[in-house]
Amino acid sequence: MADAKVIPFGDGERRASGGKAAKPKSKVNGRRAGQLTPVPEQGPTPEAEEPGAPGAPGEPQEAARAPRTGGGLERRLAHGLSFLRRRVTGEYEVDDFGYDQELTDQVLMSLLRPVYDKYFRVDVKGVENIPDSGGALIVANHSGTLPLDGLMLQVAVHDHHPAGRHLRLLAADLVFMLPVVNELARKAGHTLACADDAERLLERGEVVGVMPEGFKGIGKPFSERYKLQRFGRGGFVSTALQAGAPIVPCSIVGAEEIYPMIGNARTLARLLGFPYFPITPTFPWLGPLGAVPLPTKWTIQFGEPISTDGYPPEAAEDPMLMFNLTDQVRETIQHTLYKLLVQRRSVFF
Repeated sequence: MADAKVIPFGDGERRASGGKAAKPKSKVNGRRAGQLTPVPEQGPTPEAEEPGAPGAPGEPQEAARAPRTGGGLERRLAHGLSFLRRRVTGEYEVDDFGYDQELTDQVLMSLLRPVYDKYFRVDVKGVENIPDSGGALIVANHSGTLPLDGLMLQVAVHDHHPAGRHLRLLAADLVFMLPVVNELARKAGHTLACADDAERLLERGEVVGVMPEGFKGIGKPFSERYKLQRFGRGGFVSTALQAGAPIVPCSIVGAEEIYPMIGNARTLARLLGFPYFPITPTFPWLGPLGAVPLPTKWTIQFGEPISTDGYPPEAAEDPMLMFNLTDQVRETIQHTLYKLLVQRRSVFF
């Protein structure tokens, strides 16, 4: 917090000469209270050389470690209080799409990271294929009954890219029609899957993510797992061509098995306004417990980028070129999926 002092509790600084805790110092010359003042090097005193004295060679210095632990806790507490103050006072930035980078970095990523690291244990390959700067379009397969693969893809780019880039996902209309989900999606940087929004983001130099299979991919039965559905009419290729942004194919293995969809209650789906209503081995039979995904082992691999900046401006209007590039991206993702499945030892390990 820029306007608040952080006072260490029980600062355990011990001087070699006496082993007594130093009194906290008041703020002087820009230093915070309790900040250590450099002390000229001195030879060890007799007290320090005695067995059991603090600072004696070979002895565990529990007292010396305590301030570092406490200081870390205090810094996190101060950081958290500063974050809350900015949220209350409105001192934070949101772009014209509704993206709140601070909330995404500090809260949403922190909530998703344990699922990413501990539950799905995601391995990431080829993240260096995403450019360090400028716009890029990541095209990935879509699966899993619920769109957890998009969220895990966002964490992968956020946490593993050397330049710390942020992924802006294009989402279906349904996402922005659901209460609460709509607001969270906007805050996390997601926007409507339309050419105008995608082109604006790419021209700003953002990394944009799209999953062209849409509901056909995420809602396909378990018997068709890892078989890519149609990629539409190549709208994402046209957008990349117009922006001159490279296309990065991305293959995700592990999401297909989190909710094995063995049936679809179409009548109920129509009544609720959903594209499908999944029936899995655990849902709806186990109630809310059946909505817990299976802890599968995931791999996300980013392929080599496909350059688009060498094409003339009118190339975006060429249907044959768009068909060929769309087919190239789709085949690249499908081939990589097969390769990763052959290399996989087990669904869960």
